[in-house]
Amino acid sequence: MSRIGRKPITVPEGVSVDINQQQVTVKGPKGSLSREIHRDMKVVVDGNVITIERPSDQKLHRSLHGTTRSVIANMVSGVTEGFTKSLELVGVGYRANKSGNKVVLNVGYSHPVDIEPEEGIEFEVPAATKIIVKGIDKERVGAVAAKIRSVRLPEPYKGKGIKYENERILRKEGKAGKKK
Repeated sequence: MSRIGRKPITVPEGVSVDINQQQVTVKGPKGSLSREIHRDMKVVVDGNVITIERPSDQKLHRSLHGTTRSVIANMVSGVTEGFTKSLELVGVGYRANKSGNKVVLNVGYSHPVDIEPEEGIEFEVPAATKIIVKGIDKERVGAVAAKIRSVRLPEPYKGKGIKYENERILRKEGKAGKKK
């Protein structure tokens, strides 16, 4: 058995889970998420506990068991607490501004780069060198944060670029000088 897949998911107060064949819908105080799961996985709701069952011990079913459980658990925690991803801008003159609901990045290009938020995603800019991406869907929050990071990837020589808050950039030594 999958250690993750067999763990039950407790549904907090104020969250409703609706299952229509393979469509799982979770509604909570922050919003609603819906996702279609694999046809072989069975989701069982018993009171305020959700369990995931698999039909056999085939490799595909074993791999889907834990993944399905994690996806549904992330949906439940997303509609109750939400998810955040923090990014830092490192470099002289690198800064971010919030203009309306979009973020304007000045990261060494000849022009500012505008990033529009997807539906259900919002940006916060608490400092000129910090961006916080918020939302209820963990997958989309991570995708938008990766899109912002890809505007100027951190480089290994000076460490300049956009990086995740806890990311460690492996630094390389520069070119050796000419010996006389």
